Amino acid sequence: MRILRPIFRLRRYDDLSVSIREHLEEKIDELMDEGLSREEAEQAARRAFGNVALLEERSREAWQWPTAESIFADIRYAVRQLRRSPGYAVVVILTMALGIGANTAIFTLVHEILMRRLPVSDPAQLYRLGDSYDDCCFTNGLENADGRVDIFSWEFYRHLRASAPGFEQLAAMQAGIRRMSVRRPGGHVASMTREFVSGNYFQTFGVQAAVGRLLTDGDDQPGAPAVAVLSYEAWQSSYGGDAAVIGSVFRMEGQPVTIVGVAAPAFFGDRVSEAPPSLWIPLSAEPLLEQSSSVLHQPIASWLFLIGRVRPGVSPAILEQQVSAELRHWMLTQTEYRAHGLRPRVERARVVLAPGGAGIQRLQQETGRKLRFLQAISALLLVTACANVANLMLVRGLRRRLEMSVRLALGSARMRLARQLITESILLGVIGGAAGLIVAYGGTHVILALAFPGASHSTIHAMPSLPVLGFALGLSLFTGIFFGIFPASVAVRREPAEALRGNSRVLGGEAVLTQRGLVVFQAALSLVLLVAAGLFTHSLYNSEHEHFGFRTEHRYVLDIDPQAAGYGSADLAGLYRALEERLKVLPGMHRVGLSLYAPFDDDPWVFGAYLPGHISDASEENNQVLFNRVSPGFLETIGQPVLLGRGIQASDGPGSPLVAVVNEAFVRKFLGSGNPIGRRFGLYEHEDVGAYQVVGVVGDALYGDLRSGSRPMVFEPLAQWQNHLTDPIFVNLEAQTHAISVIVMDYTGSAAELERRVRSEIDTIDPNLPSGGFRTMSEQVGASFTQDRLLARMAMLFGLLALTLTAVGLYGMASYQVAQRTREIGLRMAFGARRGQVIAGISRSALRDTACGLLLGAAASAALAPLVRDQLYGVAAWDPASLAAAAVMLLAVAFLASLQPAFRASAVDPMQALRSE
Repeated sequence: MRILRPIFRLRRYDDLSVSIREHLEEKIDELMDEGLSREEAEQAARRAFGNVALLEERSREAWQWPTAESIFADIRYAVRQLRRSPGYAVVVILTMALGIGANTAIFTLVHEILMRRLPVSDPAQLYRLGDSYDDCCFTNGLENADGRVDIFSWEFYRHLRASAPGFEQLAAMQAGIRRMSVRRPGGHVASMTREFVSGNYFQTFGVQAAVGRLLTDGDDQPGAPAVAVLSYEAWQSSYGGDAAVIGSVFRMEGQPVTIVGVAAPAFFGDRVSEAPPSLWIPLSAEPLLEQSSSVLHQPIASWLFLIGRVRPGVSPAILEQQVSAELRHWMLTQTEYRAHGLRPRVERARVVLAPGGAGIQRLQQETGRKLRFLQAISALLLVTACANVANLMLVRGLRRRLEMSVRLALGSARMRLARQLITESILLGVIGGAAGLIVAYGGTHVILALAFPGASHSTIHAMPSLPVLGFALGLSLFTGIFFGIFPASVAVRREPAEALRGNSRVLGGEAVLTQRGLVVFQAALSLVLLVAAGLFTHSLYNSEHEHFGFRTEHRYVLDIDPQAAGYGSADLAGLYRALEERLKVLPGMHRVGLSLYAPFDDDPWVFGAYLPGHISDASEENNQVLFNRVSPGFLETIGQPVLLGRGIQASDGPGSPLVAVVNEAFVRKFLGSGNPIGRRFGLYEHEDVGAYQVVGVVGDALYGDLRSGSRPMVFEPLAQWQNHLTDPIFVNLEAQTHAISVIVMDYTGSAAELERRVRSEIDTIDPNLPSGGFRTMSEQVGASFTQDRLLARMAMLFGLLALTLTAVGLYGMASYQVAQRTREIGLRMAFGARRGQVIAGISRSALRDTACGLLLGAAASAALAPLVRDQLYGVAAWDPASLAAAAVMLLAVAFLASLQPAFRASAVDPMQALRSE
């Protein structure tokens, strides 16, 4: 420690000064001993010593430790300088805080969603079988036209696990995370998210238990007792961390399930999600909890994602080929895949082995493009802020030329002066970065609230992680160093004698060009951001005001889950009848409709349409239709008009002929010209071709993605069943389609009163029946534009911030030019120039620079237009209206920013200027 102490010890400058003066006194004494007088000795000693101040400066530089004393001295000097110019310091710090804060907030989201790896051991060893996301209940696995298989059956998983030695572990997990009813002994029923997983799920990821134990292969065996593992978040939020939960027998979907443990606090599952699972349950318990809807033992029912840990030394490329060959071989051994003409699709089947360290990347695929747009927009804002900071630093450096010249004349080293100025710049950057972290923390909370409204237990956090903090620190230091170098060089580059001849000279040509160039650059970037804001805002407006084909006024939606309450196929008809009878008689209620899903739900059902005499390939999109099963009052409730024939009626029940109502898009695509009433089609490939008769045609309406437009759609009666199916997967699909998920109501009155009454009626019918979110149809529609709304609002915010920064830059430039030209302006006014001419001249200069920026920004906007084309709706990527509006805003801001300096210049007293000359 004694060796290191001198390195960090700050030596007192007073001791150094005293030592130098002692040497000077010794020299004086020597000269006096030689016979010189005191005065002559002092003069001779000083001539021999030279400039004492310069000697002290150089001695300090030679004496001090550069890693400690010089750095702290420069910091102290920088602090003093900033205290002398608080206005400058505040503006620069706020500018940096906005630029760094915005980028840090966006980078926090990018890191949390796009770059985050699962909190598991050695994630680089994990590989996923498949590279895309399919959140469907289940498919046959052959939905992709290019042959890629991303979702698998339980039977194939067991086969592959036994025959793939390239994996140390291979885990299976449910494709779609669902909700279920959960009741703790003595507690109320709750709806919680759950995920069926293989017994080696936690072992594959290398996750430890926080309390109790995790699942094992022994829990995932036929006949094993049903058990479950709680997430740490759910254990804390729902049960207050009660240790008595471990070992308790809960009722899940009405069945007894024992909670055996709680997962580690950091573990959130196999995918980054706004709604991660609260419960992990072995796959072997799926038949117990799903009852008649179970798909576990159906070989063709693909509903599982697979992630494995590859053995060291095994080539993923070779393993990918082996798994693909194994999949094709296994499929050809299954009767369901050999039948119905599926053999050609089986022969094309292949598996892509993708890195699995980030898990199942659903959220990444859904939000990645928009997040990158936000990242690009925030980067433009940062560059605008940096240009503003550079401009301010340049002006400050020019104003300090006299100070630097005097210090140079007194012997200060240019490098030392430049280092002090750069230290001041770095200090501003660090303070601005710290303020930016505060902005980023609040901004991330706001963005998360906009991006995932109503999300609970989200795995995406607003707290900056270590990589984000490192990003902010690096950005702060880079900003301080890079944008402090040029102003520092300008301030110390002048010769002392030239600068000392007069500080009133007009700003040099190079600095003028640099300053004006920064303003032009800011204006160009601001135009790009404002044009982007205009495009996204216009697109959002078009989306929200599109004609959806149904009514939203006085319409309300309530989520409901009969399956979560344990209702089987035989019990559903009675439940639906009770719901309709009780809700229809509520005061203010006009109509009630039950359906499989509502318009703009996240996951509409998709089937293939099969017409008699036509051969279709189920893997192709050309025969896909949206499917919805509805009650007799549904179409009237949402206001979707019947254009031909009739709608769904109460007579369409058990025993009556199978009927369907289709939309106009279905008629155009499949039925062509002629009367569509009476035409027939099927939905279950070769098993029911021609089973359904078209009895009505309704107008087109948007049920899925807005950009996909009105797709062919089929409505079938909720009370009718297709009882002639033999394929197990089709039988299961038919049962699944009868489990409604929403109640739609046409109601006039208070929304809060309606929700209270409806929930009360549902509790009366069955207190175990979980009912979820209650919302207006307008909110239902608006939720589909959440990401578009986020992009539009953030683009508008960044555009306005860039506009503000540009205004500050224009104001700073105009103010400095006015200060440099005060006497010139006074003389011009003394010789007859009018006040309006002075104001116009200064404003004209600001507008000229802004106009140059507009030309540059317009060219940049045109070049970048193709990058945003697929993110817009109802507006061209090159929109003259958005460009014109942005240009007018910039010109108006430039004019207003130059007015105050212009008025100040015009108030100069001409007589005072003449006296000065």
